[in-house]
Amino acid sequence: MIQEDQLHSRILEELDMSRETGDAELTGLIHRILREAGEEEYIPLSKKAELGRELFNAFRKLNLLQEFLEDENITEIMINGTQNIFLEKNGRICRSQKRFASSDKLEDVIQQIAAGSNRIVNEASPIVDARLSDGSRVNVVLPPVAVNGPIVTIRKFPKEAITMEQLISWESVSQEVVAFLTRLVKSGYNIFISGGTGSGKTTFLNALSQYIPGDERIITIEDNAELKLLELPNLVTLEARNANTEGEGEITIRDLIKTALRMRPDRIIVGEVRGAEAMDMLQALNTGHDGSLSTGHANSTSDMLSRLETMVLMGMDIPLGAIQRQIASGIDIIVHLGRLRDKSRRVLEVTEVLGYLNGEICLNPLYIFKETGEKDGKVMGSWEKLHEITNKEKLLAAGYKDTGKSMDDA
Repeated sequence: MIQEDQLHSRILEELDMSRETGDAELTGLIHRILREAGEEEYIPLSKKAELGRELFNAFRKLNLLQEFLEDENITEIMINGTQNIFLEKNGRICRSQKRFASSDKLEDVIQQIAAGSNRIVNEASPIVDARLSDGSRVNVVLPPVAVNGPIVTIRKFPKEAITMEQLISWESVSQEVVAFLTRLVKSGYNIFISGGTGSGKTTFLNALSQYIPGDERIITIEDNAELKLLELPNLVTLEARNANTEGEGEITIRDLIKTALRMRPDRIIVGEVRGAEAMDMLQALNTGHDGSLSTGHANSTSDMLSRLETMVLMGMDIPLGAIQRQIASGIDIIVHLGRLRDKSRRVLEVTEVLGYLNGEICLNPLYIFKETGEKDGKVMGSWEKLHEITNKEKLLAAGYKDTGKSMDDA
C-alpha cells in the first residue's frame, strides 16, 4: 500500500513555497493527492481519512504527536527515538504502534516546539524545557547526550483547570481536609506542596489557588508557565528564560523572585523549587508575604525539609542551623502527595511546621491517609485527624475560632 511519506513528497512537490498556503487550500491539495493515489491503488475510505488527518498534522501541526495531544485520556507522551513512543493513558503506560518515518521528521517537530517557546535546542545545547500552546510541558534531550536518538517527554495538563471539588469526587482528598486547607489559604498560611514525579503537585496547587481572596495581588514564578490560577484579577505571571546562543540573557527563578519582591505582591507562588532559588523563596516567605505557595519534589515530608536544606546550601554557604530556622519560620504547612500502586493520586499527609528547637525542625502531623484495603484493584482508605493545629494566630486574625467556623458563623 502507498506510504504516507510518498504522499508527503507529492504534496511538497506541488506546494508553492513562494507564498503562504492557507489551511483550506492545503486540505484541498491533500484530498486531491489522496484521490489520485486512490486511482492508482485501492485505499479504503477509513484509511484515506486517517492519511488525510496525518498529512495535515505533518504540515500544519506536530505530525503524529497531534493525535496524542488531542486525546484527553493521554496525560504523558514519551518519545524514545523514532521507533519507540510510549503513552500514559488513564494512569497506565502503554506502547504506541505509531512511528516517526525518519529522524529528520522527529527533529523537525522538536525544532517547531522549541521555536514556539522561543527556545533553542541543538547539538551544542542538547537539553531544553519548553511548553506547547495548550500549556503542556515539554522536555527535549538530543544526541549526543541521548544515545538512542532524540528524546521528547510531554506532560499534558487538562484544558480546564481541575477544581478541589473534582479532587474530592476522585477521592484524592477528603472534604474535611479541603475545608481545613481552605481556611488556611484564606488566613494567609504559607503552604508548601511536596510529592514525587506525577503525584499531582501542580494540579493541587492550582486547586488550592481558588481559595485565594480575589482582592489580593498574586505573582507566579515558574521555569515554564504551567499554572492556571482561577479568577484572580490582579495576577502577574513571570517565566524564566534560558541564555541565548552567546550565553547571555538568562533570567533565572532567583532573578524573578528578587524582582517580584519589588512588585508589591500580597502572595508569591513559585511553581517549583529545584535549586539555589530555595533561599530566595524562603526570604520571600519570611518578609511578610503571607499565604505564599510553592512545590517541590520529595518522597516524604521530612525528606522535603532535607532537600530544602540542601538546595539552600547549593547557592549559599551558611550554617545549617540558620537554614533550618529560615525554613521553620517561613513555611507553616506542608502538604505531601503521593501516587499509590493503583496509580491514584492522593493527599498522604498534612503537617504543621512548629518551629526550630534543639537543632531540629519540629513537625506536628495533622492529617494522614491510612489504607484500609483494596477493592476491585483500587486502594481504599480514609484521612485520619491526628492533632489540632498549634499555630492559630493567623486563623484568629482572619476571623476564625478554634472550631474552624468564622466569627460570623460562631
